[in-house]
Amino acid sequence: MNFFLSELVGTAILTLFGCGVVANVLLVKSKGFNGGWVVITLGWGFAVTFGIYAVGQYSGAHLNPALTLAFAAVGAFDWHLVPVYIAGQIIGGIIGGILTYLVYLPHWAATEDADAKLGVFGTQPAIRHTPSNFLSEFLGTAVLTFGLMAIGANQFVDGINPLIVGFFITAIGLSLGGPTGYAINPARDLGPRIAHALMPIKGKRDTDWGYAWVPIVAPIFGALAGAFLYKALVTPVAG
Repeated sequence: MNFFLSELVGTAILTLFGCGVVANVLLVKSKGFNGGWVVITLGWGFAVTFGIYAVGQYSGAHLNPALTLAFAAVGAFDWHLVPVYIAGQIIGGIIGGILTYLVYLPHWAATEDADAKLGVFGTQPAIRHTPSNFLSEFLGTAVLTFGLMAIGANQFVDGINPLIVGFFITAIGLSLGGPTGYAINPARDLGPRIAHALMPIKGKRDTDWGYAWVPIVAPIFGALAGAFLYKALVTPVAG
């Protein structure tokens, strides 16, 4: 499997499971309706886990443009592969969003809350305050990147790393996800948000492009900060 296809498939799995669990909790008459935040965070954690299991052996399973850029910036990834990875990730996010729409097809008409429908696809802040929203996504992604690099520096039983990463994502969601819904991944937000704009969802609202830049730009800067901080603090000690 080539790098582009690997990142596309992995990110499609991630967004299908992740957006799927949000749909299960938010859409009326779904079996998981009103399941709550813990269900959503666990679902996203497992979504990341199985996205990594699916394609990690082929591309390393970045599944996140912010991570790809950060790894390249600190010399841990080849710059010439960055566009290939990001293209796969964004397209995979769109596909995952479209598949979520199809899986829950009868539930869109049954759900009157247009904000909930948008929330299945793209993140929305609990309180719309751009500086705070940006900071939340920045810090969440900085923690994500620093933590992933730290996890990668440890030795685990073969095959356990994706599960550790999934639990880590769940911890971020439970602790830091409340203000914005913790996109911490431009592909996770932009791809499904594009799907929301494209799909004929009955009673949908606008796609909130005015906010969409926050879960794109803030994670990129947060990932860069987390990666450079890890390199500055840990590499000299390890050397």
